[in-house]
Parts: sequence; C-alpha cells; structure tokens
Amino acid sequence: MKPRILAVDDDERNLALLTAKLEREGYELDTARNGVDALQKVAVFLPDLIIMDIKMPKMDGIEAARNITRHSLIPIILITGHSSETIINRAMESGVGIFAYLLKPVTKKDLLPAIKLAFARHNEFKTLKAEVNDLRDALETRKFVERAKGILMKRLNISEDEAFKLLQAQSQKENKKLKDIAEIVITASNMI
Repeated sequence: MKPRILAVDDDERNLALLTAKLEREGYELDTARNGVDALQKVAVFLPDLIIMDIKMPKMDGIEAARNITRHSLIPIILITGHSSETIINRAMESGVGIFAYLLKPVTKKDLLPAIKLAFARHNEFKTLKAEVNDLRDALETRKFVERAKGILMKRLNISEDEAFKLLQAQSQKENKKLKDIAEIVITASNMI
C-alpha cells in the first residue's frame, strides 16, 4: 500500500498539478488550501507525508509545519516559488521535521526522489529517537539500581555484587523490571 500524502497549496493550479503527479504514482491523497486547513486535515486524514507550500494565507507552511510536528512526527517537504536564503533559514530554524525543500514548478523528476529521501530520513530519525529513548531509560534504570544497591549494602551489610544479585533475583521472582524493583527498595527505605 502506498503512503498517504497531504498536499497543501493555496494556488489551485499548482495543487492540481502536484496531486496529478502523485495520483499517477498511486499515492492516497488529500489536499488543503492553507496551513489552518492542513492542521485539521492532519488530524483526520493521518498522512504519512506532507508536501506543503510555504507562502499561504491564514498560516504559512513553516508555521503550519511547526504546529503539526508539535503533535505528531510526520515528514514534511516544503515547496516554494522563490529561493530565498531568509526563507530557507527560517525553515531550518523552525526545528520541525522538514526533510526536503523544492522549488516550483515541482517536476516529477524532483518530486519522487524527494519523497523517497524524506521517508528514508524520517525512518533514520525515528530509529535515532528510539535509541535515545532506550539510552535514557537505561541511564534512569542504572541510577535507580545504584541507589537501591547502596541502600541494600548499608541495611544488610552486604557487598555491591550481592546487592545487585538480590535485586536481580527479586526482579526475576516477581517478573518485574529491575528498575521497578529498585524503585520499590528506594520507596520502602524512605518509609523506614
């Protein structure tokens, strides 16, 4: 199944040309005419990718992209009629998931590689984000385990290795994460 793409442009002719190219490639499409409309469509259509003009009434594409990425991680390709360093810098500084930047008129030759690149970068980004979350969890777990080991060593007058083995054994016995067991030890220690 082809990805779902939301195409956003206030110029009816440009939007029709863009959607025609995307339809020929078999993408499932929805359209919006401005940034405000795009925000509403994202919530209902749930696109896998957004291709959005920058200069639009009500809310421009950069502001719309900023609002969209606050709530969901969707790759965005921005399109514009003029190449301006100010616009490019504003898009880069916005801190949103902009994965490509195309100049109008958008050709099939430019569009299809940009879509592939946006999805590839997005997948890399998701992988990196998952790795960061895993590392954050591991560090947090270690912090709790170290604290719980210290409590057990002091209270039971045992070695660090014995304290760790005790936490591990309890984790396996109760079928709970090591972090959860460490938190229980810390909480119980605070109550005593």
